Amino acid sequence: MSPNLDFKRNTAIDLDLGWINHLKVNRNAADRRAASLANRRTVKKEYQAAWLIRAIECIDLTTLSGDDTPGRVERLCRKAIRPLRADLVQALGLDSLTTGAVCVYHEMIQPAAQVLQGRLPIAAVSTAFPAGLSSLETKIREIELSVAAGATEIDIVITRQHVLTGNWRALYDEMVAYRQACGEAHVKAILATGDLVTLENVAKASWVCMMAGADFIKTSTGKEGVNATIPVSLVMVRAIREYYERTGYKVGYKPAGGVSSAKTALQYLTVMKEELGNEWLQPHLFRIGASSLLTDIERQLEHYVTGSYSAAHRHAQP
Repeated sequence: MSPNLDFKRNTAIDLDLGWINHLKVNRNAADRRAASLANRRTVKKEYQAAWLIRAIECIDLTTLSGDDTPGRVERLCRKAIRPLRADLVQALGLDSLTTGAVCVYHEMIQPAAQVLQGRLPIAAVSTAFPAGLSSLETKIREIELSVAAGATEIDIVITRQHVLTGNWRALYDEMVAYRQACGEAHVKAILATGDLVTLENVAKASWVCMMAGADFIKTSTGKEGVNATIPVSLVMVRAIREYYERTGYKVGYKPAGGVSSAKTALQYLTVMKEELGNEWLQPHLFRIGASSLLTDIERQLEHYVTGSYSAAHRHAQP
């Protein structure tokens, strides 16, 4: 996942309940900051094109549908390897642009591996995704099977009841077990923030998962009623920043669910740049979980190159 040889992967530290229990979030301040990001003027022309290209590099191109087939996953992987049309690649002077990874169910790891041949990470959703309501033994075994099948990243879902009941020790122990089961595969902890009720719960869950060794914290499964939002993202990335300041470990961030437009992707890139800095605008520390986002980005880049928009149906769907 990390292109930097000196990158220090997050390692579990002791659970600090004193710190967790004293975490507070100013909801009004988070909402004001989110509104300021949404209302500001965005980057234009070549700067916007450069940011959108970076967004492509950070996409976890995803298909998580009940009707997924090997053929659909194969098409997804080919799109991940070549996310833009050849004429746009040539016009933009891009040689080896790819998405950050592909994200699939366990049963689709093998078809993905056959196409990707190690060129991109394969992320598998796990631990009874999306609800997470299976036994811990079953969820651990699911992780082990996905790693054995070739997944290099595992997107786990936490047990929401641990957060809702304030059982931080149980959440910590669960996350430690997931991290151990992943081995060398990197683990993204899905908080399902739409189910956690308050921003304080989001902050506390973020900290507990990071203390337990999560490589990434991720907003959503994409199946909740409310998925990624800017206020939630602010709380999570500020937790990441403070965790780094306290421990020296850099944890990644992944918004997922509802990120379907280039404009929205630019907002998340802005959050990362302003709250964490340019170093976090890299695929080993930032991902966007999305299925249809790439289509809109391609349309925006075609407009930059040609000066006109094309209909969405002219762009291949992942």
